[in-house]
Amino acid sequence: MSRQLEPYQLIERSIQKKFHKVLWTPFITAIKQYELIAPGDRIAVCISGGKDSMLMAKLLQLLQRHSDVPFEVVNLVMDPGYNAVNRQKIESNAALLHIPVTIFETNIFDVTSGIEQSPCYLCARMRRGYLYSKARELGCNKIALGHHFSDVIETTVMGMFYGSQLQAMPPKLRSRNFPGMELIRPMYCIHEDDIIAWQRYNGLEFIQCACRFTERAATHGMTAAAPSGRRSSCCCASCGARIPTLKRVFFTAFTPSVWTRWSATSPAAWSTRSPTATASAAEMAKEETE
Repeated sequence: MSRQLEPYQLIERSIQKKFHKVLWTPFITAIKQYELIAPGDRIAVCISGGKDSMLMAKLLQLLQRHSDVPFEVVNLVMDPGYNAVNRQKIESNAALLHIPVTIFETNIFDVTSGIEQSPCYLCARMRRGYLYSKARELGCNKIALGHHFSDVIETTVMGMFYGSQLQAMPPKLRSRNFPGMELIRPMYCIHEDDIIAWQRYNGLEFIQCACRFTERAATHGMTAAAPSGRRSSCCCASCGARIPTLKRVFFTAFTPSVWTRWSATSPAAWSTRSPTATASAAEMAKEETE
């Protein structure tokens, strides 16, 4: 008689079987192509509680289990001031997926809730700083974020439309403020539609944006103005419906190999577009929607 699998084992099997081509293969492609993990790395896997970061943690857990390259992971959850329901949801999902997490608390929501202009930008910057600090405290040399293929495209569009910049989100970058620390994006080649399909197939529910502003808007029936990231997402979807290959063309145009080639001919314009470039204003703006 066949052994009945636990829920987390069924979820793992779905990654390795049904969604192998669209999740596991592009994940491994990014790891190898952009050399995101090296022997001896200790990686802080930054989990926000959303679908992207939870899947990333599971992928890295599976990779660590089967990889010949020795590396360590610390699944790091920063609580910026979640309400009890969202905090419990993150903890229960981590337990369901068999992902051990280290949770630490901050007062980011208290600080940003009173800011009227660009609270999302300030929140994103503070989150990044706290994550780097905690990761370094825990002996990590890298932090992993769950940005995916669609984020790369939308960030490029945002930079063009809202920042007058021609920049893209790199698969890895060195920190300016935390020497010796590096940020990596293992889900760089994974499409968001495939993440959503995996989530629905397994009947998983993750938190969305859980900030105080969003909670107040929902409580009072307010319709908040769409962040620039959401508007760029709609633009990409609209254009993509007419040009099916648009996202792939954008992605190919801004992959690191192209940045390197262009930087050789135009150093002034492209010197910061290498795989280890520093964070751009467009990238930070993208985090308004994370």
